[in-house]
Amino acid sequence: MKKGLLLVLIAALVAGFFYFDLNQLLTLEGMKHGLNEFESLRAAQPLFVSGVFFLIYVLVTALSLPGAAVMTLAAGALFGLVWGTVIVSFASTIGATLAFLVSRYLLHDFVQRRFGMRMKPMNDGIKKDGAFYLFTLRLVPVFPFFLINLLMGLTPIRALTFYWVSQVGMFAGTIVYVNAGTQLAQLDSLSGILSPALLLSFALLGIFPLIAKKVLAMIHARRVYASYPKPKTFDRNLIVIGAGAGGLVTAYIAAAVKAKVTLVEAHKMGGDCLNYGCVPSKALIKSAKVAQQIRHAERYGLENGESSFSFRRVMARIQEVIRTVEPHDSIERYTQLGVEVIEGYAQLVDPWTVEIKRHDGEVQRLTSRATVLATGARPFVPPLPGIQESGYVTSDTLWDVFAERDQAPARLVVLGGGPIGCELAQSFARLGSQVTMVEMAPRVMVREDEDVSALVAASLKADGVSLLTGHQALRCENNGDTKRLIVSTGHGEKAIEFDELLCAVGRVARLEGFGLEALGIETNKTIVTNDYLETLYPNIFAAGDVAGPYQFTHTAAHQAWYAAVNALFGQWKKFKVDYRVIPWTTFVEPEVARVGLNEQEAGERGIAYEVTCFGLDDLDRAITESERCGFLKVLTEPGKDQILGVTIAGEHSGELMAEFVLAMKHGLGLNKILGTIHAYPTWAEANKYAAGEWKRAHAPERILALLEKYHGWRRGCTES
Repeated sequence: MKKGLLLVLIAALVAGFFYFDLNQLLTLEGMKHGLNEFESLRAAQPLFVSGVFFLIYVLVTALSLPGAAVMTLAAGALFGLVWGTVIVSFASTIGATLAFLVSRYLLHDFVQRRFGMRMKPMNDGIKKDGAFYLFTLRLVPVFPFFLINLLMGLTPIRALTFYWVSQVGMFAGTIVYVNAGTQLAQLDSLSGILSPALLLSFALLGIFPLIAKKVLAMIHARRVYASYPKPKTFDRNLIVIGAGAGGLVTAYIAAAVKAKVTLVEAHKMGGDCLNYGCVPSKALIKSAKVAQQIRHAERYGLENGESSFSFRRVMARIQEVIRTVEPHDSIERYTQLGVEVIEGYAQLVDPWTVEIKRHDGEVQRLTSRATVLATGARPFVPPLPGIQESGYVTSDTLWDVFAERDQAPARLVVLGGGPIGCELAQSFARLGSQVTMVEMAPRVMVREDEDVSALVAASLKADGVSLLTGHQALRCENNGDTKRLIVSTGHGEKAIEFDELLCAVGRVARLEGFGLEALGIETNKTIVTNDYLETLYPNIFAAGDVAGPYQFTHTAAHQAWYAAVNALFGQWKKFKVDYRVIPWTTFVEPEVARVGLNEQEAGERGIAYEVTCFGLDDLDRAITESERCGFLKVLTEPGKDQILGVTIAGEHSGELMAEFVLAMKHGLGLNKILGTIHAYPTWAEANKYAAGEWKRAHAPERILALLEKYHGWRRGCTES
């Protein structure tokens, strides 16, 4: 209601301005004709005329009416250079800020809800460098100031920042116009002020903030490097610490562009993903899935089987899978690619020097133009009383601990209901363990929508997993050979006996032992970097899990490109990391894949959306494979086919997601997917059918009604 009244008032004032031809007074000719009368009034009542002029200027600017430039000239003619500049400087800034506030009040929330995803990069830029952006625009009068006022109101820039930057940024242009106004009688048009030479001067002035930013960066670098003499020559162009996904890709890119690069790894090439994470866990999941399919063979028209197996052989197969993938990440391969690989522990001595304690006992120091820290993450073990005495395994250690066992753990407690916990809990339950999952949150996989969590929870229970959500682990107790986990139920305590305890409550970045503290490199759960992955020192970068914000192998590889290119060529051109379209998959059954927003996040961020769902139970390929569980959910902008996010729960979700990732990356909507031929019968048809559901929901009903009448007319029917 209040917004409506304000809008009516503004419309009335603007309409009155043009209805009474007041705009004629604010033209150059109109101002010149009325100048003598204004001068007489000013001579008689200087303060009153100054105040009225000030208020009129504020009103004209606040309402974004034409004539502010002419009024600036009039200020010079009436009040002279000094007093005229003071009046215009404050009046124009106050008026601009009022226009900014009105735009924010009336339109900000609507625009952010409707176009929040598209505006996110701009919002992030404004939050970080909004003052610089605004200052640049204010220095160049080629940009219409009234548009700047209105558009800035739609962004997150603070009103106080908008005011003072506008006050300072418009000052140079104000002086030019006011000074020209002192010679108002000699001006025939506004082009007499904005000569090509003057416009060029303003344009050069407009790049001042960019130059200033560069200078500030140089000053910052000079300050942080002050205690560390820069070597005259360097042993390497790049040193990479850590040979997981981030480090391997960084070293690969550096070698590909013929840089001299050294890769240092303290443990195993391939990092966590190859040795403890993605590869072994997916191998385990496959074995467990086959065992489950044998037990439920009737789903495929076969006889149910016992699915007898040797757990030791299952674990041996996992190691064989690792060995098969290993050559892709091996020392031999990377050496052939041109990377020097050193096995040992690396530590930063200063911004230019890395000390390596090699496994052969030698200590080696190398200087480098740049260093990339890709040290990864490790499982977090909660500090529960008694946990060390009871013993536990993590997603890293279980492969070695369980390798020589003939049977899966009889009673396994899994701490944590996130992706890792759910994947391992389901797999071990399918391999014969009695699994209890303890999750403090009210549901598993809390980052996903509630319907997705419910589907996963139902699947886990169907496989025999006992879910204890809303339960907090308190302590571990040992009583002879009996080990128990004590949990809080909210109504008291409960004891759960176990043979093995698996901690899967998350992962933390590896930050210790690399010299970060001594160099003052800031950490906050991860290494703190800027948009270019630079740390406190512009030549030291971080990539992968140790840098965040995501802990996926594919994002580590994605960041590695930026780290390598910025480290090697940043003095010429630097690239900000693009996190706009990041997919991920949890390999439970049914698989859960997501990219972009889900309903939960859209609601939390106040972003308007529409939901289109397609059930996989209606997909021909799913029916043929008896894998009808799951759905595909697409969030789009209201009334448009532009994709905000996709969640898929079902068989092959990770593979199905690739088409949506491509579409979002390149701005393709659901209409493009609908118009793409998909082979029949394939799982990928689900994407097309989901697009078809959106199209049906947005069918042009009026046009269809007319077409129905047209076809009736063609048949010779006269009935409507």
